[in-house]
Amino acid sequence: MNEKESPLAAQASPLRPVRGAARLAVVALALAGVAWTVRAVWHIRLAMAGEPASGPPDQGNGVHRPLNALEDSYHLVSSAGGAVTVVCALVFLLWLDRVRDNARALSGKEPRYQYLWLFLGWIVPVVNLWIPRGMVADVHGSVFPDRRLPAVVNWWWGLWLAGLCGGVGLIYADSTDEVIARAYTGVWPLLAADLVIVAAAGTAALMVRTLTAAQQQRMDEVARTDS
Repeated sequence: MNEKESPLAAQASPLRPVRGAARLAVVALALAGVAWTVRAVWHIRLAMAGEPASGPPDQGNGVHRPLNALEDSYHLVSSAGGAVTVVCALVFLLWLDRVRDNARALSGKEPRYQYLWLFLGWIVPVVNLWIPRGMVADVHGSVFPDRRLPAVVNWWWGLWLAGLCGGVGLIYADSTDEVIARAYTGVWPLLAADLVIVAAAGTAALMVRTLTAAQQQRMDEVARTDS
């Protein structure tokens, strides 16, 4: 994780186009926000319908009753939302990989965190509380050491942690049937988590646009100087 000077890095690492990756990331984040909004709508529908007389889907002791139409549709909504979230994560990492490479080329410095942390930093317990934000901050700080980190980075990270650690957000400890039971008995924590995650997706999209615009401006300045 040590930062090392590498005067030849800019020559050895050509700048990579980043606008296309940024657009894809923004679209993916928007779709993730829509997916979680739809999930929130289904939480409200479940709460308004009320728990059936037959009780929750998970009856306990390994017994599950047949799902009704609304519960079955929630399973589909939940699965689709999970798939969209996975795609969004991959596209976001593609963008982050590109801006990291460009930051190294522009600054002549190696990233603070090695390439492996681009993936492990999100899933290794404890360190996932700061490494992803650190990688994003490093992208900006290595190119613009005299500029303050845009506030949107901290807003994004705070909302991400709230959604990650809220217990009913990005990581459900319960099964889908148990989440359905939660919607029947206490929907407000679920809706609060949904709102946080939608807000995190929105601020992430704004962060991608902000950092990409700054880096693209620096790349354009380098191109004009070289020409």
